[in-house]
Amino acid sequence: MQTRPLEPGVEITSALTVDELDEVKARGFHAVVCNRIEGESEDFPDEARYREKAEQLGIAWVHIPVKPGEYSEADIHSFAKALKQLPRPLLAFCRTGKRATHLWAYAKRRHEQCDLAELFEAAHVAGVDLEEHRHQLVSI
Repeated sequence: MQTRPLEPGVEITSALTVDELDEVKARGFHAVVCNRIEGESEDFPDEARYREKAEQLGIAWVHIPVKPGEYSEADIHSFAKALKQLPRPLLAFCRTGKRATHLWAYAKRRHEQCDLAELFEAAHVAGVDLEEHRHQLVSI
């Protein structure tokens, strides 16, 4: 499992397996936000198995399923709420890390009025390009 920081206490990763939640716990994460949709691929058939494993390990689990590039106000609000309320360090994931990063950027911009250049730089360092979302992020 390779993680990449977005900000202090918040990191992203690509697709996790249920068994990798043991490593998530061992690496000290206290919360996980999952942005995958059940059944989106063979490696993510059932979110409940992840949630149950996270609960067994004492990891807070939040599921905010989104399709790539389709982020509603409710999705953004839910991600912002997770950032505010979940214990840190927090790990967010989807298939590649893009959806998690996009939602993070929208949540930080809308709910914390974060500087656009700082969001773009943090995402770039984490290996995600926000350019396709520039217009929407500017207009927030």
